[in-house]
Amino acid sequence: MNSRRYLPTLSELIDRLSIAQLKEVFISKHKNEYSKEIKDIINDIQLILDEDSGKLDANTIRAIIVLSQMNLHIWHNESNYRNGIKDGNDLELTHGLNGIRNTAKNKIQEIVGGRKDYKIDCIAADFKDWEISW
Repeated sequence: MNSRRYLPTLSELIDRLSIAQLKEVFISKHKNEYSKEIKDIINDIQLILDEDSGKLDANTIRAIIVLSQMNLHIWHNESNYRNGIKDGNDLELTHGLNGIRNTAKNKIQEIVGGRKDYKIDCIAADFKDWEISW
């Protein structure tokens, strides 16, 4: 039987949805393309939720919010850096936030089940102000 073996997890789809939403807002010349991508991702998320109804809880929602916040801050930090605004922009911070982002994705996977990413960036420990009170 030939079927896919490595489908995106729920947390990966939510992460991609968060990023596609940022792109739809910040890259308006491709709004239609991102809108279609968002609809496709929402479709796949809904299929997963229909299969696993009842697993989502308040902790999952919090992890989704943390994931979205990290994606937004990473977006602004990298955008400013690419635009030559160096003050207040720290690529090490972006890497640290990416570790927090991966932790949030793992929190979602703990609740719904499935693959996790075990590479959590240790640089995140250097940014105590960003520490999440899981």
